[in-house]
Amino acid sequence: MDTTRYWQLVEDSRAGAGDEREVADRLTDRLSALPPAEIIAAQQAFWDLMADSYRAPLWGAAYMINGGCSDDGFEYFRGWLITQGRAVFEQVVADPDTLADLPVIQEAAADWTEKDCEAMLGAAYGAYRKATGEELPHGSYTIRYPGLDPEWGFDFEERDELSRRLPRLAALYNR
Repeated sequence: MDTTRYWQLVEDSRAGAGDEREVADRLTDRLSALPPAEIIAAQQAFWDLMADSYRAPLWGAAYMINGGCSDDGFEYFRGWLITQGRAVFEQVVADPDTLADLPVIQEAAADWTEKDCEAMLGAAYGAYRKATGEELPHGSYTIRYPGLDPEWGFDFEERDELSRRLPRLAALYNR
């Protein structure tokens, strides 16, 4: 399964979903109807997107939005980002400050809610278990994160620097 097919499954799962958890649950259901090899391929497509979004500027944005962001928290944030669909994902990976344009982020800033979706990380696992009664085979997919941009190698607690680099998000969150 290529990422285009994976994105189509995500978009289909988004249609009529109430929130990101429902998107993940619907994706699990859709994946479970596929042959096991396709579920494994979907897991690889997911982790390829996770690797594509493993970028320091996005991590800084997640840090600002969620009031901090550990390694796991960054994975859950990117899981949430994938639930937002391909267009949003690609726009935000290219320029994380555009998160400030999203109504869902504007609402989150207003009431200080975090954005994450740990359930996306387990969608293919759940689908494979549901389809086969077995665990997803160990080593059936790879995760290859790139190195992070050293220009962003500062402590995200340095609010002035983070705000300088993500000014639109800072306008929402530094009030």
